[in-house]
Parts: sequence; C-alpha cells; structure tokens
Amino acid sequence: MKTKMTAILAGSLLLAGAAQAEDVIFAHGENPGNPRYIAAEKWAELYTECTGSSVNVAPSATMGDDVEMLTSVGAGIIQITANSQGSFSQIVPEIGLLGLPFLFPDLETAWATVDGEVGALIDERAHASGLKVVGYWDNGIRHITHLSKHMLEPADLSGMRIRTPPAEMTVDIFEALGASPAPLAWSEVPSALQSGVFEGQENPLTNIYFAKLHEITPYITLTGHMYEASPVVVGLAWWEGLDEATQTCVTDATREAGALQRQLNKEGNDKLQATMEEEGAIFATANREAFVEATASVYDKYAETYPDLVAALREAAQGQ
Repeated sequence: MKTKMTAILAGSLLLAGAAQAEDVIFAHGENPGNPRYIAAEKWAELYTECTGSSVNVAPSATMGDDVEMLTSVGAGIIQITANSQGSFSQIVPEIGLLGLPFLFPDLETAWATVDGEVGALIDERAHASGLKVVGYWDNGIRHITHLSKHMLEPADLSGMRIRTPPAEMTVDIFEALGASPAPLAWSEVPSALQSGVFEGQENPLTNIYFAKLHEITPYITLTGHMYEASPVVVGLAWWEGLDEATQTCVTDATREAGALQRQLNKEGNDKLQATMEEEGAIFATANREAFVEATASVYDKYAETYPDLVAALREAAQGQ
C-alpha cells in the first residue's frame, strides 16, 4: 500500500505541477458513462465558466482509491473529489448512519435529508480532519449480486464471501445477515470476483452496470438494503484560501452538477434492469420483511453511540 500510495502521490504532484496555481484537480473513481463521471465533467465546465480557471478531471481511480483521494485532498495535492460514503465514514463516522438498513423509503427522502441539517453536521465534523463537504451527490440504493444464485432470504447469505466498501455500517449489516463480509477498494472488485476471492458484492445498479459486474456475477437480487450518498469533498485549507465569489462558484457547480447526477442515477436505476437482463443478468426480489427483521440489531448498535442522530434520521426518513 505504501509503494502504491507513493506512486500515486508522485503522479499527483506531476499533474499538479503542470497546472497553474489557480487550476483545480477533480478526482473520482468512476468509469465513462457512470453518472458520477458525467457530473464531474459538468462540474468542470461550470466551474471554468464561473472562474475562468481550468479543471483537470481525473476519473477511474487514476489518482488512487477513495481513501487515497481523500488523503490527497487533505494534503492539498488535489482540490476536490466526488467520493464514497463508506470511505468517508472512516473520517466522519456519522455519515455512515445514512446507510442504516432500509432507512429511506425513496431517493427523494434521502436527498432531502443530506441537503438539510444532517448534511451540515457531517460537514462540520469533517473540518477537524482538514476537509469540507461542499455537497452530496448520489450513490443510490444498493442490491446484491452473486456468481451463481439469488439471495431471497437472509439464510441464503449464510457464510457468503461478499465484498463491501470500507464501511463499518455495511459490514455490520452483512454480519447481521450471517454473511462473511470483507472490505476491498472499488477498483479491485472485478478482479477479486473473477478470481473467486468473493462470491458476490453489493452496489446500486448503475455502479454494477458501468463496472460490468453483472457479466461476472449475473444473479442480481433486489434487496434495497441501504442507501449511500457520494460526498463531494474539498480540502479545507484550499477552501478557506478562496474568495467568497469563488467559493460560490464551487458550491453552485456542485449543486447543479449534482442535480444532473442524481437525475441520471435515478433514471439509470429505473431503466437498467431491462438492459442488464438483455445482457444476461438474472433478477429476483428479496423478501424485504425478512431482511428488515434480520438487520434490526444494527439500529440497536448505532443508537447506543448516536442516539440523537439515529432518532433524527428515523424522523427524517418518515417525512415528519
């Protein structure tokens, strides 16, 4: 990991040195076609129009995995990343609570929650680590894929070797379901599935499709077990060095590009099942009530540590 990180930082410094001081490096982990990829390109366009500065967009984890990108943002090597809830939860554990199992009834409720007081709290907690959240894009509702079978009941996951993001919440959910979860960087998932290290993984349909994971693990069970946001994160030092007008350019670009990203993600999830079935994927729907019951203990664990926030999230999720 140390050698990999050194190489990434060296490459980052070369890219940063090639840019002018006022230029911006925007890094993320997604491939062409993914809504996050498209939104990052849109962000660059909007920011350039607003400030006159250019933006170097670095997609497909070319600047490292999500954790490494957050490290680079904090160090000022890159300026902004559209990151993952799981990786960011290692810095700000509160964001992981957005993934409480079966919390949100729909995407719109989740978006309203992160755009309100909960999102502001997460940003405030990030400052202690030299980071600032300038907005929340969408990473969707997550489902399970498997090499050879569906996961219709919790018992079907017994002992299953499943890849998760580096997020305590996700690991807790799958341990409650009886699986054997293990975190792995997103960029390494296809090879790990192909080699048989894991039997399956879990992700929103858009991520599954654009990473071609349905070609490796064609059995897709619609569990809808958790929601994940995609925090858009900048270095706090870089942010505080911007004048007010440029800060507004950053937040406006994040909001406008984020609206596009959310729309594309939602539309994609609504349409992708038919596309993926044409390409050989086999879908089934899980017994939701059984999964909800099996994961109830996860709420008990986090309510002990974050009683007020868990209560607030439940209230927000119910639209009260």
